[in-house]
Amino acid sequence: MPRSPPSLGSAVLPRVLAFLHALPAAAQTPAERLIDAAYAQVGVTRSYDPSYRRIAFPGGDVPLESGVCSDMVVWAYRALAIDRQRLVNDDMRRAFAAYPHLSGRGHAAADIDHRRVGNLATFCTRHGETLPISGDAKDYRPGDIVTWRSVPGNLAHIGILADRRIEDRPLVVHDTIATSQRDPEPSRAAARSPRT
Repeated sequence: MPRSPPSLGSAVLPRVLAFLHALPAAAQTPAERLIDAAYAQVGVTRSYDPSYRRIAFPGGDVPLESGVCSDMVVWAYRALAIDRQRLVNDDMRRAFAAYPHLSGRGHAAADIDHRRVGNLATFCTRHGETLPISGDAKDYRPGDIVTWRSVPGNLAHIGILADRRIEDRPLVVHDTIATSQRDPEPSRAAARSPRT
């Protein structure tokens, strides 16, 4: 007499589930890890403090609860084991004249230079990490670093494009004077002011 195949409710289903759970999770891309690290800061940074502080080098940071927009980017890169503090400082020591002199000093300063948007933007340009500015939101990808002039104040600002969109516009994870947040209308904000 022919035997009927085992039902999925018997021993087969638990084995399949055990096998699937034992598989390693799909490895995240660097962009996904960067975005996750940026999201992890939302609500943690509670005050916007651009003041000068002595910090360790390399690997030094201001406290997570009181940084600026550039700190959020630097912290997110640390999740990828990339130390933007060291990279920017090393490059500024080699080519100080190529950078805007934002610290008011005549030399590279390891505890402040990576905390300035202009210096991060210059570093990216010098190392081929820039793309053409586009008015089409579809040209931007999750994990891209974007800079723009903030309204009001016309100050340089920086953030990380998220993996979510609203009406085809990418959300930006960034730190503002209010708190770290996701900006729901980055394209409109960037369109109102010069992009950098």
